Amino acid sequence: MRGFKKEFLRENFLGLSLALIGVACLALSLVLYSSRRGFSPLALAEGSALDGADINLLEQQNKAYERIAESVTPAVVAIQSTQVIKTQQSPLFTDPFFRQFFGNMPGFGVPREQREHALGSGVIVSADGYILTNNHVIRNATSIDVLLHDKRQFKGKVVGADAQSDIAVVKISASNLPTAPLGDSATLHVGDTVMAFGNPFQQYFTVTRGAVSALGRAGMSPEHGLPESFIQTDAAINPGNSGGALVNVRGQVIGIPTFILSGGAGPGGEGSSLGIGFAIPVNMAKHVMKDLIDNGKVSHGYLGAAIGMITPDLAAEFKVPDTAGAVVQDVTPGGPGDRAGLKSGDVIRKFNGQTVDDQNQLTAMVAASDPGTAATLEILRNGQSITIKVTLGERPENLPVTAGAGAAPSHGALRGVAVENLTPSLRDQLGVPAAVLGVVVSEVDENSPAAQVLTQGDVIESINRQPVHNTSEFNRLAAQATGRTLLRINRQGEGGFVVIPGDNGGNDGGDQ
Repeated sequence: MRGFKKEFLRENFLGLSLALIGVACLALSLVLYSSRRGFSPLALAEGSALDGADINLLEQQNKAYERIAESVTPAVVAIQSTQVIKTQQSPLFTDPFFRQFFGNMPGFGVPREQREHALGSGVIVSADGYILTNNHVIRNATSIDVLLHDKRQFKGKVVGADAQSDIAVVKISASNLPTAPLGDSATLHVGDTVMAFGNPFQQYFTVTRGAVSALGRAGMSPEHGLPESFIQTDAAINPGNSGGALVNVRGQVIGIPTFILSGGAGPGGEGSSLGIGFAIPVNMAKHVMKDLIDNGKVSHGYLGAAIGMITPDLAAEFKVPDTAGAVVQDVTPGGPGDRAGLKSGDVIRKFNGQTVDDQNQLTAMVAASDPGTAATLEILRNGQSITIKVTLGERPENLPVTAGAGAAPSHGALRGVAVENLTPSLRDQLGVPAAVLGVVVSEVDENSPAAQVLTQGDVIESINRQPVHNTSEFNRLAAQATGRTLLRINRQGEGGFVVIPGDNGGNDGGDQ
């Protein structure tokens, strides 16, 4: 076989050589032809970039956003809080019968320590180390680690925290730190461009951009104990952004991102952004921060008036041109509003020169003010414009946030029971007959003696056989109700009597 191959090659050498030369020439020709036709697979696209006044404008906008990011990012921090939780092992390990077989094994019956870590954000607001963040970022923390953008790490100390507003202040021992200026959230408008800074899903020092989607959002977070007037934004906010900075186009902090409406699950099983995030207005945050640093506690302004929403029917009744503002439903006797001459039926249209859109915004404005400060109210009374000067009081700690509600009593058989006036809309919703007068239970503290017999939506008609027509009468009679207390209530259209047994066999236990 090998001899056959050698003989074949000798006899056909010339033909094979010519064939190989032909194939090589053909391949070379194809390469040259492709090169001339511009079909080379390695050729890169050429051509000038887009140009023009509109493109230049976009480039200038990009440069502006870059300046904002470069200015604010160094003042944003990552906050990792650690909470130590002691978990008790099964009672089986301490059972004498069990120990007869296994003896006193090391560690059995001893509580185990479990460490939980949470990551959030903060923003440096003073060069000497004060950091603004959310209360829920550092809540119950046994240690706090703060990471700066330049990779430096510090131990943080809680200066103060306010659960009602979800604002906290942390201090680190450092100087000459970069800071972010605080702006005025009252100047925001729907559609304004904003940027969110924080550490979502442990992606440190992330910047997102979006717009102010809405203002004055209320009723969004059950954890907040203060009137809500959140900034809504579609700038992406995710777990880890809490406590960071929402910034306007001037690089000023105008909000503190605090929570999101979430759908599905992101990394780590946490809900992720749907484009609906909420931030605490910085004006509220500044007020809380100042009180925490100066006094160690927070005081909020108080008007002493129950206010409600302006419906089209009420607007027509009170001769108001539109539904903007808040109607005064009731005035607390002797309170700041009463002393200033505020009356039931007044419609508050402006607070210190700022237009009031609804009752939630007004209540938030008042709460963000310092007690003792003078405020100017522009109101409509029977269609006539009136200006009232009022000196704000201090908001009671247990004052409910429900519009139109009065302060829950802090002692007695009805302590922890918050009520509001029975309006026509509430009467319709609850199916209360027209002849029934009283106040509606808006909240009952589970530790209150009244929690045994009252529930949200009950209408209290009388206390110890004394009629109750409004929140003022309720507050007066509730303060006198100690020990066993007789109530007449209406529940879902049906009236009846109930008895609050009181504490310690009928004796009032006082404050808890």
